[in-house]
Amino acid sequence: MARLEPKFIIEAALMSADKPLTVPTLRRLFSDRVSSKTILGHLETLQEEWKLRGLRLVEVASGWEFVTAEAAQPYLVRLSDEKPPRYTRAALETLAIIAYRQPVTRGDIEDIRGVALNPQLLRQFEERGWIETVGYRETPGRPALIATTPQFLNDLGLKSLEGLPQLEEEVLPDFFLGDERPQDNYRAEDSAQTAPMVQKEINFEAE
Repeated sequence: MARLEPKFIIEAALMSADKPLTVPTLRRLFSDRVSSKTILGHLETLQEEWKLRGLRLVEVASGWEFVTAEAAQPYLVRLSDEKPPRYTRAALETLAIIAYRQPVTRGDIEDIRGVALNPQLLRQFEERGWIETVGYRETPGRPALIATTPQFLNDLGLKSLEGLPQLEEEVLPDFFLGDERPQDNYRAEDSAQTAPMVQKEINFEAE
């Protein structure tokens, strides 16, 4: 049996993995006899070779993974019988505030948006693994401080928060995320729909 080049072994591991793989994990493929520098070199080569194909090799918060190319999404959605999911404007604004102002409390979010926060918004982001409680503010009532998680960055295809789009004049960005639909119990203020969610780099299917 012909031996594969290390680059193709790494490629096979990434293609078959169900989560991002780190450089130390990839070194285990070769019993740690290949240096991290060499692994990174192979990753960069693969990244360049896949640049014009239907998948992209990207580095996210939790490691390296293949994701669907943005240009392929309009074609891939034709294979699904479901309509593109939608997020409410309230949900997008809430998530954007957490991402750009973190850590924040529920009260901070309400002050910025100027309306009461529907608890279901935070609950659905927590269930998705996008936000978590990272501490408590030392003020009366000790409100929980909320921040985004590495999973949030992974699903956005980002290595760190520095990769988020730059804000212009406090305009909240559109996040191309998720597959949940707006909850029926939102107030009328929260029911304004955004454009259909089109995934930016990866197709987020429910676990």
